[in-house]
Amino acid sequence: MRVPDSHLPQGLASAESASTKKEAILPIIQKMESPDGSERKWACVAVSNLIQNDPSTRRLLQGKNVVGALITRLSDSEEEVWIEAAGALRNLCIDGGYDICAEMYNKNILAPLRTFVPKVSTMLAQFLESPKNAPESAKRVVYEFADNVITILWCLSETSNKALNAINQINLIPFLMSFLSSRDKLPMSTVVSAAQSLYVLTDDNQAAIDEIRSDAAYSSCLLDIVRCNDRDPKGKSKDLSQDRFEALKVLCCGIVGNVSPLPPPSAASTLDGVNDLLLPVLLPVISSVSLDEIAQQVQELVTRQASEPPAIEKLSLKNTPKSDHKAQTELELEQLENELRTIQLALEVLTGACATLPDPASGITTDENEDKQDEDVEMEVDNDMTEGISLDENLHPHTGTKRSSTALLPQLVRPLLTLVQPTFLSVSPPSRLSIHPPATSALSAIHVSAFECLNNLFLSLSTSANPELGADVSAGRDVWSEIWAALSKVGLDIAPGQERKQEIWEIAVGVLWGIGNIWKGKLTPIDQQVQILMNVCDSSVDSRVQAKCIGTLECLAQYPDSIEANQVISSYLLSILPTATTPSTKGTEPLLQSVSALIDIYSDERLPYDINFRNGRFLDRLVESVDGVRKVVKAIDRRKNEI
Repeated sequence: MRVPDSHLPQGLASAESASTKKEAILPIIQKMESPDGSERKWACVAVSNLIQNDPSTRRLLQGKNVVGALITRLSDSEEEVWIEAAGALRNLCIDGGYDICAEMYNKNILAPLRTFVPKVSTMLAQFLESPKNAPESAKRVVYEFADNVITILWCLSETSNKALNAINQINLIPFLMSFLSSRDKLPMSTVVSAAQSLYVLTDDNQAAIDEIRSDAAYSSCLLDIVRCNDRDPKGKSKDLSQDRFEALKVLCCGIVGNVSPLPPPSAASTLDGVNDLLLPVLLPVISSVSLDEIAQQVQELVTRQASEPPAIEKLSLKNTPKSDHKAQTELELEQLENELRTIQLALEVLTGACATLPDPASGITTDENEDKQDEDVEMEVDNDMTEGISLDENLHPHTGTKRSSTALLPQLVRPLLTLVQPTFLSVSPPSRLSIHPPATSALSAIHVSAFECLNNLFLSLSTSANPELGADVSAGRDVWSEIWAALSKVGLDIAPGQERKQEIWEIAVGVLWGIGNIWKGKLTPIDQQVQILMNVCDSSVDSRVQAKCIGTLECLAQYPDSIEANQVISSYLLSILPTATTPSTKGTEPLLQSVSALIDIYSDERLPYDINFRNGRFLDRLVESVDGVRKVVKAIDRRKNEI
């Protein structure tokens, strides 16, 4: 959701009290049904202007069935009306997210959209064959209307499997690939929208994957874009088009990743997709940016924008701007947002490349994680990804300390550690809207994606034999400290509208577990961090998050000289076990993770902290829990047999 409304209480009453434009809503809805085509067009444009960065007004319009009214206008008798209606629906999709997209699908938006695909294809062919002779209406359909239709289809593709299956029936792949193959003759924004739709459609969608793989021309086109070293294919100076070309390359990396391996005789069929194709494109994207600087630029532009009259006040029937009419500050903000979205996409693609093993927290089959089994099966080990690529010696630039030459962390780690650090604009203020919701949404998405990438990367490293990496204790401690530095900025207080904070914490504990496993027994436990991990475990309702917290605590408990921390952690783990009269306080996964942790922690009685096991009579507590644990294990076996 580009412009979230989660800071508002549910219902229309809260939206009405927060909106400053509610008086404009009724006239817009009424004019959308006007017999005068210019008034209907005005109403469609007004919706786009009215909802800009304004979730409360968007919710009020949704309550007045603006979605249904705009879908009706897609079949309007006047071309300009249905073009502007598509633009308004597109803006509602990208700003409002799942709920609005689901409403559009349920109100049968696909019926008119199906008819537009062949219409746009015909006009596209006409324009490409003879661009100078093509009528102005053909150019507008190709440049604007196609962009809107494609964007709506990509948003709907992410709504549900039912919507995706329906879209699969439209035969979109040749339609979308035609934009990529003619990219040098079309506006980059439209080509990028087509690539975004292809990226979504090829994500675990076998029908689309097979269609791409079956046509050598498609593979060749995608690889040509990925390998293009010219950031500015049209010879222009750095502008919005150039940034979009970079986004196009990232998206094509994602598409290639989704459909790989490409079949012979494709030139990519013998390549290592990660090292030869993805890293050369994606690493510069995530390495050459300062999120703090972008946040500062956004703040300055928003301050300047505040002195300009709102777009809704400039609307009139005599001089109706297009729905994409933007002031200079809006264009500059859009360029910054596009840059952030490109970074987030690059991280998303890299996360998929780093997903080399199933999450260890989902290794136990329970009701909570059965839906993840299909995802886990698809992940394969790719140790080549971490071979031969080393991190720069200056892993931690803030400390100024020299790193050992044995640091073997992949070169991805440095930029990822930078991208998990929040800016002042990364999270909305408590129960209030950000000064620029799209930028805040993009920044928080970057932090989440960077944590996800680190999670998969450290999981892969922790499960591969790499004793030299584990021996580089200073590298492990630096990484550990940087993750906690980021989490300290995120904070634990989560107000309405700040749900991304919880998402970050839930992923970050997996990162901490991966780091802990690599440098097990070498990370000094800090009381505050131990307490936070126990609090997160107790407050979470997700059994996988609880298991990750317990796994991280297990790693900290094995630091030989921290006898007191070992006692605190072990007492907590023992409290999770069932007693002779009461079941476990946690679900199956965290319970079995606790049992495994205790066995691992106290497997060597020669360690200094083993005194806690003896003095605390932990053996008696373990014996008491045996029957309860046995019942849980039998319940798992029964579920497996039923399956």
